[in-house]
Amino acid sequence: MKLIKLDAIDSTNDFLKALASQDELDNFTVVTAENQTKGKGQMGAKWQSESGKNLIMSALVKDFVFDNEHVFNLSIVVSLSVIQVLKSLNIPELSIKWPNDIMAGNKKIGGILIENTIKSDGRIVSVVGLGLNVNQTNFEHLPKASSLAAISGVEFDKDSLPFFIVKEIQKKIELWNTNSVLFWEEYYNSLFKKGVPMPFKNRNNQNFMGIIQGVSSTGKIQILLEDDTVAEFDIKEVQMLY
Repeated sequence: MKLIKLDAIDSTNDFLKALASQDELDNFTVVTAENQTKGKGQMGAKWQSESGKNLIMSALVKDFVFDNEHVFNLSIVVSLSVIQVLKSLNIPELSIKWPNDIMAGNKKIGGILIENTIKSDGRIVSVVGLGLNVNQTNFEHLPKASSLAAISGVEFDKDSLPFFIVKEIQKKIELWNTNSVLFWEEYYNSLFKKGVPMPFKNRNNQNFMGIIQGVSSTGKIQILLEDDTVAEFDIKEVQMLY
């Protein structure tokens, strides 16, 4: 694993995308930063992090996603890999809030942003961004956020985490062709609030009750509605109120 460590950058995802466009980078090249000034979440949401306290990383993944219909497979691989590493650190009550938020109990401790680029020869190259709250303990004005240190009362070596996470991603990618059904099932079973009646809000700001059933093959969340129909929603088409 090639590692590029930066002190401060606007966005590790943007930096790695620019690097990958100019050079034939090794697969699983990783960029980390102590501080990120323009961290991004899903659909342009901002990701804020206290300098030097948390894991900010982006990893290059090539030769796994081959068409747009299967880009969500990488989301499954990455989120399960992060969960696996955090389990080894004894972080309790881990789950995945669709599509890519990492939860411990009812608190968000991490977020994943995957950006895909289609090359001129049709290949899809992915940049996997991960922001993980590690040793930050002050979350004033962020009542739904927490960190590994705040949850466990222990300070962690954040510099070792990229190696463990990328190793787990590599392992799951190698096993994907023979274990994809098991990985999808594990993702379903890890979904935050799956099977629990919950309030949601749609893109028209209308509230409704529903029960998460699962996720479609293209990554849309499936919610059982009060009229017993199952509706599918894309990212930012629905928000869970919790």
